[in-house]
Amino acid sequence: MTKTEARDLYKVMFTDYPDVVNVKELGQMLGNVSEKTVRRLLKEKLIPSFFIGKKFLIPKINVIEYLTSLEKSVS
Repeated sequence: MTKTEARDLYKVMFTDYPDVVNVKELGQMLGNVSEKTVRRLLKEKLIPSFFIGKKFLIPKINVIEYLTSLEKSVS
Protein backbone atom coordinates (compact mmCIF):
# COMPACT_ATOMS: atom_id res chain seq x y z
CA MET A 1 0.00 0.00 0.00
CA THR A 2 1.38 3.40 -0.93
CA LYS A 3 1.57 6.29 1.48
CA THR A 4 -1.17 8.10 -0.45
CA GLU A 5 -3.45 5.05 -0.36
CA ALA A 6 -2.90 4.67 3.39
CA ARG A 7 -3.63 8.37 3.99
CA ASP A 8 -6.86 8.13 1.95
CA LEU A 9 -7.92 5.03 3.87
CA TYR A 10 -7.37 6.71 7.23
CA LYS A 11 -9.35 9.76 6.09
CA VAL A 12 -12.31 7.49 5.35
CA MET A 13 -11.90 5.58 8.63
CA PHE A 14 -11.93 8.74 10.73
CA THR A 15 -14.83 10.67 9.15
CA ASP A 16 -16.85 10.38 12.37
CA TYR A 17 -14.18 12.25 14.36
CA PRO A 18 -13.96 16.06 14.50
CA ASP A 19 -11.10 17.89 12.79
CA VAL A 20 -9.46 18.42 16.19
CA VAL A 21 -9.62 15.55 18.68
CA ASN A 22 -8.93 15.24 22.40
CA VAL A 23 -6.86 12.64 24.26
CA LYS A 24 -9.75 10.19 24.66
CA GLU A 25 -10.69 10.37 20.97
CA LEU A 26 -7.05 9.96 19.94
CA GLY A 27 -6.85 6.83 22.07
CA GLN A 28 -9.88 5.44 20.25
CA MET A 29 -8.38 6.31 16.86
CA LEU A 30 -5.20 4.45 17.76
CA GLY A 31 -7.09 1.28 18.65
CA ASN A 32 -8.30 2.01 22.18
CA VAL A 33 -4.89 2.65 23.71
CA SER A 34 -4.77 4.07 27.22
CA GLU A 35 -4.77 7.79 27.99
CA LYS A 36 -1.36 7.29 29.61
CA THR A 37 0.05 5.98 26.34
CA VAL A 38 -1.59 8.78 24.35
CA ARG A 39 -0.17 11.43 26.68
CA ARG A 40 3.29 9.88 26.35
CA LEU A 41 3.06 10.04 22.55
CA LEU A 42 2.01 13.68 22.76
CA LYS A 43 4.65 14.68 25.31
CA GLU A 44 7.34 13.01 23.18
CA LYS A 45 5.97 15.03 20.23
CA LEU A 46 5.48 11.92 18.12
CA ILE A 47 2.07 13.33 17.22
CA PRO A 48 2.03 17.13 16.94
CA SER A 49 -0.59 18.76 19.15
CA PHE A 50 -1.57 21.94 20.93
CA PHE A 51 -1.81 22.33 24.68
CA ILE A 52 -4.54 24.80 25.66
CA GLY A 53 -5.31 25.27 29.32
CA LYS A 54 -5.05 21.75 30.70
CA LYS A 55 -6.03 19.95 27.50
CA PHE A 56 -4.19 18.50 24.55
CA LEU A 57 -5.88 19.19 21.22
CA ILE A 58 -4.73 17.17 18.25
CA PRO A 59 -5.53 18.00 14.62
CA LYS A 60 -6.91 14.88 12.96
CA ILE A 61 -4.54 15.34 10.02
CA ASN A 62 -1.61 14.93 12.45
CA VAL A 63 -3.01 11.59 13.57
CA ILE A 64 -3.35 10.48 9.95
CA GLU A 65 0.23 11.57 9.18
CA TYR A 66 1.52 9.70 12.25
CA LEU A 67 -0.28 6.49 11.27
CA THR A 68 0.88 6.85 7.66
CA SER A 69 4.49 7.15 8.84
CA LEU A 70 4.05 3.94 10.85
CA GLU A 71 2.80 2.14 7.73
CA LYS A 72 6.05 3.02 5.96
CA SER A 73 8.23 1.79 8.81
CA VAL A 74 6.38 -1.55 8.99
CA SER A 75 6.64 -2.23 5.26
